[in-house]
Amino acid sequence: MSIEEKSRVLYLGIKRVMDCILALIGLVVLSPLFFIVSILIKLEDPKGSVFFYQTRIGKDEKPFRMYKFRSMVSNAEELLEELLSRNEVGGAMFKMKDDPRITRIGKWIRKTSIDELPQLWNVIRGEMSLVGPRPALPREVQLYSSYDKLRLRISPGCTGLWQVSGRSNLSFDEMLELDLEYIERRGLWLDFKLILRTIKIIVLPNSAY
Repeated sequence: MSIEEKSRVLYLGIKRVMDCILALIGLVVLSPLFFIVSILIKLEDPKGSVFFYQTRIGKDEKPFRMYKFRSMVSNAEELLEELLSRNEVGGAMFKMKDDPRITRIGKWIRKTSIDELPQLWNVIRGEMSLVGPRPALPREVQLYSSYDKLRLRISPGCTGLWQVSGRSNLSFDEMLELDLEYIERRGLWLDFKLILRTIKIIVLPNSAY
């Protein structure tokens, strides 16, 4: 095994340990926030669920169930077909700035990225990492070229270069290039910087949607 390969194995081992430790700490420390957000979601829509789960495609194209706080109306997936023609992002991804499916509390938790926090559980389960490419939807992967699928070589992350570099203001191609750049440059120092930038976004919300 070459020195480069040994360094990569060491990095992946440390990354996994740090993922588990930081995700567990995050779940414990943020539990009061989880409680408050859960109440607010229920107050706005008593019949809807607090959490939302969705099948995403992880490393090596393996599907997994990703968790989020529900930020949309209960029948959001059923309404999607009617909105696909209004997609504001090019490529294999759907985004809409004024998506009518988003609830009032949903707008706030999306702007602060709080809706993503339940993914810490996916990190503990080993399905995601704290830092990595955005988890892709199955319908998106169906449209991927072989080049696009290069972003599926590693575990998806709760945050990453795309998430802190403009998010929905970027096209799919721009997101893809940022993900591939992360895969080539990834290391503990870059991961640490991206986590700090993500915390800043949560504390000082940007205009992401």
